[in-house]
Amino acid sequence: MKYALYTGCAAKGACPELYQSSMKVIERLGLDVVELQSATCCGAGVLREGDPELSLAVNARTFAMAQEQGLPLMTICGTCQGVMSSANKEIREDTDVQARVNALLAMDHRQYSGETEVKHLLWIIVKEIGVDRLREYVKHPLNGLRVAPFYGCYILRPSWDLGFDDPENPTSLEAVITALGAQPVLYSGRTKCCGFPVLLEKDNMAGAMAGASLSEAKGKGAHCLVTPCPLCHMALDLHQGEAEKQVG
Repeated sequence: MKYALYTGCAAKGACPELYQSSMKVIERLGLDVVELQSATCCGAGVLREGDPELSLAVNARTFAMAQEQGLPLMTICGTCQGVMSSANKEIREDTDVQARVNALLAMDHRQYSGETEVKHLLWIIVKEIGVDRLREYVKHPLNGLRVAPFYGCYILRPSWDLGFDDPENPTSLEAVITALGAQPVLYSGRTKCCGFPVLLEKDNMAGAMAGASLSEAKGKGAHCLVTPCPLCHMALDLHQGEAEKQVG
């Protein structure tokens, strides 16, 4: 299996552990990836608020880079997956939008015809490799570890743009956790927002949102949280001081 790897921003910036661990997993699973070295940020939903058409064009440029190589696009960021899935669907389904986007891409001598599939590494593991095969790669089972899955927003919603997992009752992270020998912890916060999108405007609210999920997971006996999104990782990990201050 070969993919064009889109790392996004955080894996090469605030969350370098994401890139390092992802590459180890990719290598262990025998996946073949070609990293897109000159791809740009997906916009994380923020760019679209200011300039929707530019946001589509920025993402279409990344899609075009993968299309030129004839490869599906692998993401390792839940936010990138959500933003890109929505952009890809809009470009594919609206010929006028596609024409306007391609007019912008022409400045970079590129064109996108809607051929690229965008798939998060989590999706590839669950759907294309398969959980049963994943178990065969486990050398050191995580026996006794209680893991709380945290999906976040963008990898689940809007479900009509993503269509991978049930937004109300997802199971993909739990399946991976179980395959690795750990025990998934069920709690209501697993599908809620981490608070990252409001961090710069209302840091106390963001801290309270993260703190609520962390407190609930801890109360249910979780030893750790796992998330497919580096922005959720930052909100739940780097900002635990603010979270603790807000929820006591």
